[in-house]
Amino acid sequence: MVDTPGSNTVSGSSTPNAARFQSQGHSAEELLKEQTYGLVTLNDFRKRRAEAVEQSERSQDGSGNATPIPSEAEGREPATTAVFKKRKKGMGGRAGGGLKKGGLSFVDDDEDEGGITTATSTPREASAAPPDSPSVSDTTAAALPPTHKKRLRPNAAISQAPQALTKSALLKESQIKEHLRKQFQQTQEAVRATEFILPFTFFAGKSLPGGACRMKKGDPIWLFLERARKVGAGLAATGGDRSKSDWARISVDDLMVVKGDLIIPHHFDFHYFLLNNSRGYNKELLFTPSAEPTPATPPHLLPQRTPAPSTDPEQPSTPLPLPTGLSTTSSRALAAPPATPDDQLEGFTDDPAATKVVDRRWYERHKHIYPASLWEEFDPARAYSAETVRKDGAGNAMFFSARR
Repeated sequence: MVDTPGSNTVSGSSTPNAARFQSQGHSAEELLKEQTYGLVTLNDFRKRRAEAVEQSERSQDGSGNATPIPSEAEGREPATTAVFKKRKKGMGGRAGGGLKKGGLSFVDDDEDEGGITTATSTPREASAAPPDSPSVSDTTAAALPPTHKKRLRPNAAISQAPQALTKSALLKESQIKEHLRKQFQQTQEAVRATEFILPFTFFAGKSLPGGACRMKKGDPIWLFLERARKVGAGLAATGGDRSKSDWARISVDDLMVVKGDLIIPHHFDFHYFLLNNSRGYNKELLFTPSAEPTPATPPHLLPQRTPAPSTDPEQPSTPLPLPTGLSTTSSRALAAPPATPDDQLEGFTDDPAATKVVDRRWYERHKHIYPASLWEEFDPARAYSAETVRKDGAGNAMFFSARR
């Protein structure tokens, strides 16, 4: 089929002219890319951009195909130019006024001291706002409360700053420890020399009237048994009670002290129980006197109150006085103080039934009978006051009070 010149049909083999639907002029971006090869300065970039926009408008005037990019002549700077101006302004502010005090390392460069620019404001919103209206950043800064930065101050809770561990500081610290150790030892020696009263009863199946012994806190248990034996012999001689005459013929090895349900061994001294606050099953102290100095304590045995050496390295070190318990006073001052009356000593009002003096031979014959079946020897490694349930020799629990 041959197309005639007058026919309006279009051949299928012919291709439409696609070039007529394309813009023959160059856009501003293409012209700008062609003219800005390599690195150019900011002023050259702005100049060439303005020329590219004018040339693009001139070549495409009236066609409507290309939309001109807003330039500086329209009263609004391009986005790239505004970014460069902001960065230049921030750099100039830092160069003129120095480093920003109190600033954070992660704050953007476009933040200044007056306020913080928010990312929500766009150039179109900024251009639409009237010139006299406050900006979004100013409104945000006005709405936020003023923040006061807290300055770092020294901690007032620390009473004393740590010192450097120098040789002189370590030496003085060891001197202080040695001084306190010797002072404590001398105080305890004075406590051991303090007298107290220990009431007791004789026990042979039932409690028999006994007496009271004037003891020192450092005396051993066997010395108390020796004096208690003599008290029983004296009562038998003066009172005519033949039941107590046997105590005079019993040796100390055949006697024992029972406090509550605990048999106190002979080699212990009273100061051990006072210093450790030893308690029995009934959670009461085995011996009530105190381990601290009392009015009955000999004053010449107490340590002299000398100040401990200072740890300040600037102060000269002085030799420490060794506590010997003796002073340079006359022999009258070294004389023993007058004896304290019994009614003013510790333990004078204690219950005599709490301390039992028992013949060991009687205990061996009756240890399977109550109350001797509950007695057991004192073990310093056990905490008797912490044991809530007691058990007999067969391992059976006993559900009654240990105090009798």
